[in-house]
Amino acid sequence: MRLLSGIQPSGKLHLGNYFGMMKPAIELQDKGDAFLFIANYHALTSVTDPDQLRQDTLDVALDFLACGLDPERSVLYRQSDVPQVVELSWLLSTVTPMGLLERCHSYKDKIAKGIAASHALFAYPVLMAADILFCHSTHVPVGRDQKQHVEVTRDIAIKFNNQYGEVFTIPEPVIRDDVAVVPGIDGQKMSKSYNNHLEMFGDEKELRARVMRIVTDSKALEDPKEPESCNVLALYSLFATDEQKEEMAANYRNGGYGYGTAKKALFELVQDFFAPFRKKREELADDLSYVESVLRAGADKAGAEADKTLRIARKAVGID
Repeated sequence: MRLLSGIQPSGKLHLGNYFGMMKPAIELQDKGDAFLFIANYHALTSVTDPDQLRQDTLDVALDFLACGLDPERSVLYRQSDVPQVVELSWLLSTVTPMGLLERCHSYKDKIAKGIAASHALFAYPVLMAADILFCHSTHVPVGRDQKQHVEVTRDIAIKFNNQYGEVFTIPEPVIRDDVAVVPGIDGQKMSKSYNNHLEMFGDEKELRARVMRIVTDSKALEDPKEPESCNVLALYSLFATDEQKEEMAANYRNGGYGYGTAKKALFELVQDFFAPFRKKREELADDLSYVESVLRAGADKAGAEADKTLRIARKAVGID
């Protein structure tokens, strides 16, 4: 089994990134060959500051390594260090119907959020297909809302294979129903674009202030509260033991327990959870040559796979 996952370096990573992508991606190390990439080509559709892109790319690498990614068991690389995927995306684009791209909801969603329309944004799924297909990924873990990305890749690969022969492995989506949907401080899905996020390694004072701004209902301290609909408890549950969750839920139902107390408990739990990762990250930040060596080694492994696939694809279309 060969698995692939990627994340854009478009800002500091937050709790939604950790539970939605990073933690599941790191767990792939125990399930098969894991290719994990930092999608800085993709990030160009929204990040226009080159210094920011460089720093965010480095930060993602630091975050992954700090949180437990083992470069001996995973292939971690920058997307831009495997430029073969760009040529492969062009070959794939020659068999990609316009109607297929026009039906992609990600393009429509991003335009609705105010991101400027561009060819890159429209053709994003083709480059994503190249990311998935170059290393013959067999399985791509995604949330249910991202299933379409893999379906588009499958359609493109099948069309290419039908036209030119069996070049690409057809990947299967692995729907992660167990992956938590992490609420932001306003109750919507946590996202940097909504500015409702809680950073993994942000400033302690800023994190505390943002936790204390989590939206709750207006019930008074003495009133019983409904744990099932509370954003604070939903976030707390991501970190707490079963006993801790049951205790907070019981406190809510009994009354005499304020949201401020719950928010302080959440803040302390988040700080404690990320404390060992934070220490590891600080050590890695003092040894950036090691981080770079991990990325280069990953790029060498990914690049070798890309070279093999691209040679076969070029020969298939007649430009070898």
